[in-house]
Amino acid sequence: MSCFAQLSLDERRIIARMHEKKISQAKIARALRRDRSTICRELRRNFWHDQEVPIASGYWHVTAHGMAVDRRRKYRKLLRDPGLCAAVIDRLKDGWSPEQISGRLRLAGGVATRLSHETIYQYVYSQEGPDQQLGRHLPERRRRRRPRYARKPRSLVFPMECAIRNRPDIINSRSEFGHWEADLMIFRKEHGAANIATVVERKSRYTLLFHNNDRRSKPIMSQLIRHLAPLPDQARQSLTFDRGLGFVSWRELEHGMGTTAWFCDPQAPWQKGTVENTNKRVRRYLPPETIVLDVSNQEIRSLCDRLNDTPRKCLRFQTPREMFSRHLLALERQCV
Repeated sequence: MSCFAQLSLDERRIIARMHEKKISQAKIARALRRDRSTICRELRRNFWHDQEVPIASGYWHVTAHGMAVDRRRKYRKLLRDPGLCAAVIDRLKDGWSPEQISGRLRLAGGVATRLSHETIYQYVYSQEGPDQQLGRHLPERRRRRRPRYARKPRSLVFPMECAIRNRPDIINSRSEFGHWEADLMIFRKEHGAANIATVVERKSRYTLLFHNNDRRSKPIMSQLIRHLAPLPDQARQSLTFDRGLGFVSWRELEHGMGTTAWFCDPQAPWQKGTVENTNKRVRRYLPPETIVLDVSNQEIRSLCDRLNDTPRKCLRFQTPREMFSRHLLALERQCV
């Protein structure tokens, strides 16, 4: 029953009529002598989503045919041009994101080399991409790409008033002590869900690291509270996160110790640059292939000591531990 030929316009017309009558995908597949997965994939990939007029959304056979033809035309661009394809692969291996590659090609000029980042993503996740293991070079690696229209906004979980654009200037300028940034360091999936949390005080660059057995948010927040709660209130005023699933229970911080939470914009982890740069330092000792469960708490503490006892140029070659201790001592004197 399986057929590997592309769906024709007439077949898409039949799919549209039967789908409108709410006939099951299995029955549509039997009517067309196609595999059920072909019909499922067709409805998923070529369903028209109208953001401005939602009532106009639906599977329309002419529109679907045009979308499929256009997708194949774009996708073939890399297959037709081996030189362009090789250049894209080289940039991916150098750590460039598809958007950076596309933007650089556009800057270089020339219609022949113009390529959208969506086309690069489609190539990476196509049959050729996994064969070359291109997905592991992406900034965010996934086994398969999530559909564009399945990416749900998290505005209710991370409200606008907590957005980083509303964070006070006194925090942005690092002129006040007690404001932290946090992130999760993720390792190879085959080694399990265990990860390591990185927490950095913005002014002193003092770093805390701790294990997590999984990426559930509530246990991570409990760990944060356990590590930060012993500090004076003024030493743990706020925490800045990205919008990862590990931080959706951020309200636990407010209830547990009165700490304010701030969140980066979507897909903008660079806005918490202090912890991102710290992660790069930690990766020297804990590369992605590390089996986190084999790393002892003593090894984690030793790594923290190494980071906190290393002089930093941004601190005028004082160590983070010296700066952190000095600020804690000043808070203690204020309380006396």
